[in-house]
Amino acid sequence: MATISSFTRAPETDHFGAPVPGGKHPLTDADGNPDFAAIRASQDFQRIRSRLLRFTVPLTLLFLFWYLTYVLLAAYAHGFMSHRITGKITVGLLLGLSQFLTTVAIMLVYLRFTRRTVDPEVEALRARVEAGS
Repeated sequence: MATISSFTRAPETDHFGAPVPGGKHPLTDADGNPDFAAIRASQDFQRIRSRLLRFTVPLTLLFLFWYLTYVLLAAYAHGFMSHRITGKITVGLLLGLSQFLTTVAIMLVYLRFTRRTVDPEVEALRARVEAGS
């Protein structure tokens, strides 16, 4: 039995190890239940997964950089962070509150992205699995 690595793709075979004509896995087993290994190996699933990763990884790295910058400023730039904007409101307070705003903004952008791009592809894949193809 061939093992599937995240770096290589195993040859397309049926449940008994014989090559599948046309190189396509059936997405359901003999009883009509979803074959999750075949779904995971399908090109549609891989495309959805890579699209999500291409979206989430850069945003995550950007937010972590922004958060680390805030922490370093708070630790080492006391003068800058304690500069008063108005009354008792300082630069540090505004930057700290902007962390919450950034989190909400990223969440809203992610929701919009998944609703417009990922969800239709997931529904199409789900329909293919339910149809048994």
